[in-house]
Parts: sequence; C-alpha cells; structure tokens
Amino acid sequence: MDNARTDLLLAIDVGTSACKIAVFTPEGRVLSSSTRDYEVLYPAPGWAEQAPDLWWKEICTGVRDCLERGNLSPGRIAGIGIDGQSWSCIPVDREGNVLHNTPIWMDTRAQEICGELTQEDREALFAVSGNPFKPSYTTPKILWFQRNAPALYQKTHCFLQSNGYVAYRLTGQLTQDFCQSYGLHVFDIRTGVYSEEAAARLGIDLGRLPPLFPCHAVVGTVTEAAARQTGLLSGTPVVAGGGEVGKGKAVGAEKGGGGGGGVQGREKGRGAGGGGAGVYQPRQTQEQGGQAGGMSICLNKPIPHPSLILSPHVVPGEWLLQGGTVGGGASLRWLARELGEPERLLAEKEGGTVFALLDRLAESISPGADGVLFLPYLSGERSPIWDPHASGVFFGLSFQTTRAHLFRALLEGAAFSLLHNLRTAEEVQVQTETLYAMGGAANSRLWTQIKADVTGKKICVPASDTATVLGAAILAGVGVGIYPGFTEAVRATVQIKRKHIPNPENRAVYQALYPLYLELYERLKPTMEKAAALQNARVGRENRKVVI
Repeated sequence: MDNARTDLLLAIDVGTSACKIAVFTPEGRVLSSSTRDYEVLYPAPGWAEQAPDLWWKEICTGVRDCLERGNLSPGRIAGIGIDGQSWSCIPVDREGNVLHNTPIWMDTRAQEICGELTQEDREALFAVSGNPFKPSYTTPKILWFQRNAPALYQKTHCFLQSNGYVAYRLTGQLTQDFCQSYGLHVFDIRTGVYSEEAAARLGIDLGRLPPLFPCHAVVGTVTEAAARQTGLLSGTPVVAGGGEVGKGKAVGAEKGGGGGGGVQGREKGRGAGGGGAGVYQPRQTQEQGGQAGGMSICLNKPIPHPSLILSPHVVPGEWLLQGGTVGGGASLRWLARELGEPERLLAEKEGGTVFALLDRLAESISPGADGVLFLPYLSGERSPIWDPHASGVFFGLSFQTTRAHLFRALLEGAAFSLLHNLRTAEEVQVQTETLYAMGGAANSRLWTQIKADVTGKKICVPASDTATVLGAAILAGVGVGIYPGFTEAVRATVQIKRKHIPNPENRAVYQALYPLYLELYERLKPTMEKAAALQNARVGRENRKVVI
C-alpha cells in the first residue's frame, strides 16, 4: 500500500436496495467498488421502511471491502462524499440512537395527514417551499410520528436524512444538506433558511431539525470510533453530501453487455447524480432510470410547479425542477421475476444477462406494442399525478398478445411517464432539449432509444454508469480542494459514450399513443380509488398502527 499520497476520493451511495462504495481518482476512474444489499420492509399497506442501522453495518463492511479489493491505503483518501435516497425521516435521540425504522421515499402512510390540510395551508406552504405537500416527503412523516408515536417524538433529538445519518455516524455531527432540504416544507426557497412561520403552521419544532450546510462543505472528520468500524483513517474530511438520483445495484449484472444491461435498483434522491452525469448548467436535464424513474432540469433560479418537485442543486446557486415516478427498473424487475424464467435459464446456460435477453425479446415487437399500453403505477405514482391509489395496468390485451408485447409495453409505459413530467414542466415555460441518462436503465440501448423516440429528445449517455456515486465523489473533491470548482470537476470526470437521436417514424407512433396513455389513467382513476378503499377495508386499521 502507498501511504505517500493523499489523492483519492471515497464516495458512499445509500440507495433503496443497496449501498455502493467506490474509490475514484481525480479523473473519475474507479479504482475499487463494493455493493452491499439490504431489504425494504412493508409492514402495512402504503408503508415502506428501512433500518438505518443496517445501512451503517453494510456501509462499514463495504468500505473495508472496497479498500481491501483495491489494495488501497486509507491514508490516500483525501475526502469522503455521501449521497442518499431522499425523503428519509430518521428519528435519533441525543446519543444518536435510531428510535425507529425510517419511512422511505415510497412510503405514503401520511396520506390522511396530508388530506387534512386546508387549501390556505397548502398555498402558504407551497409559497415557502416550492413543493406540494404530499405523503412521500419528509415533513408529513415527521407529523405522522408526532401524531401516532408521541412518546417517540418527544424522545427524538433530531430527524435526519439518509446521507445526514451516515455523516453523523462518520463524524458525530448533525447535518442537513441544502439539496435534501426540499423534503422539509419548512425550508424557505427564498431565504435558504428554515421558516418559523411554516413550522408554526405545521406544529413542527425547528429544534428537532439539524443545521443546514452546503453539499460540498466539510462538516467534520472521521472519528476514532468510525475509523475502527470502517477501516478509514481518523481525521479524514467528510462533506455533507446530497441526494442521489436513480442509481443502484444492477439487477443481473453490473454491466450492460450487448444491447441490454443491468437495470439499477434504487431511488431517488436528488442532486448528486446530476453532477455525476454532467448536469450542472441551466436547462441541462438528467433522465434517471433506477428503481424509479424521472427527470431533473437544472435551473439558475427556483421555478416551482405544484405537480413537480423543486430542490436546490448540489451546485450552489442552481436548482432542479424534477419529476419522480415509480416507472423504472423496479417495474422491469417485477415483470422479469414473474415472466422472465426462460431468459434466466438461458442466461445461466449461455452467459450474459437476463435483461440483455429481455431487451432482445422486446425489440422483436414493433413500436407501440401492437396496441398494448402499460400504466407503470405499481406502487401508486408520484409526479405529476401524485396518486397513492394509482395502480399498474396492461391495456389492449388479446389472444395475439405475447410476453414480448408485455415487456415492450412496459418499457414504453415508463417512457410515457417521463414524457408526462417533461410536458408538465413546459407548463411553467421550462423547456429541455438534450437529456443525460443515468442509472442502470441507461445500459439498455433499446430502452434509451424508446425514451428518445417517445420524448423527441436527444439522449446522451455518460461513459460511467456510476454517475450518482461519482457525483458524491465530486462533492468531496470540491470540498477538500482537489477541484477548484464544479465546472472543473465535471470536465475532468464526465465523458459521453453514446448518443440516441429520436427516430421520426417511431416518434409519430408514440405521439398518437400518448393521449391514450393519459386518457386511460383519467378514466380509471375513480375505479382505482374504489379498489384501494375496498383493499384498505379488508386489511383493517389495526394492521396500520405503528409498533414502538
């Protein structure tokens, strides 16, 4: 091991299905990486939880594994960056003990609380935060703990985000980065500080929120205790970090082989992935395809839309107008699990990945899937419809429908959800031209081309499929001075490996189908609500009570 230099950057990515740790050179080259899985818990309808202590355990193992695999001295690590899934709500006491599993981004248990707000409250909170008051966000989850677990709420010293929790375990410092602050409707987009007026309106104690920091700010150094657990060197600088977007552990393989590729299984936070994909200037747009899907449009001023998501970028002074959907890799993983057994067996026999074979299967069907449409609402839907009762639908089935049609329709349905968000952004005069794709779905040439054809946008795919974790490394590099600024960091690390240009003939097919996609949901929406009510009645309210 070489202890003479301090020239490397360690990045930690806290995703939904796994954490990924990677060590980068200043040129963005990965020297070593490690991925550690963990699970999502679904204790009741609408609930989705994870155990932050398990994140930390796997991160410690992953960091040690990463250093050992690369034969890297911890003394060479110049700085540590962290990104993580957004909309966590981690209650910790004064000693930093986690008091309860965190509801994650797909958790909608606070739906009733959100429904109780008056129109006046909604408008006032939107004016402060630039975001709709929806159950996926952090704020309603805090209110849920306050109402349903008052003793726990009183014991809570601080509510942390995912990257803030990891930063605390590394440094002992409580932090809230600016990028993830958008999950808190008491964060004022006009002033960059917490709003006492908004907090009073909601009955939230600002003393239970951590202090705010720029994403690239050094918030502390690795403690002796954390060094013993991770194998890192005590005193190593740690930056606040930010939200991740659309990255995760590859399903089937880490590489995209051939025309297919590993679909990543995480979500959604915001910001760090944009930097890693090279999206840091106004109107540049990131398209993410991880466990969930969506887009992030870079702006030089906040432009809110009541049906979209607005957050500060990890780059100071920039903003992201975003759409976050559930129509991503998780949908494909589900269908592959249920109907992809022939491809699994063939992949085991001949090598390659399941998803490359599924790409080939879907590619055998013409654009439009012979009239089969898919609504990718397998866990409700976020923007722009914000409907926890929305459900997945295959429409247009016939005796001629094959597995190949279903896979093709699924890829197209996810692309329609992307277009829905892009069109919604146009309502506030936010236009896009080129999309920069990231996440495991970008490894699929077919899926990326479908998205280009559906949206009518050119799509560029960066050379690295570790965009989110690279974004965390860039934050660390700027924070400790390896890069003079974000422009220099992106130029040094991000390259484009391929481009997808919309096919005019395919585009015409999708333009005709898109209105049907929208109409299908609108017509089925009342039926979806009735079905959800029946399901909730069967389950019974007693199953939705928290156990503390």
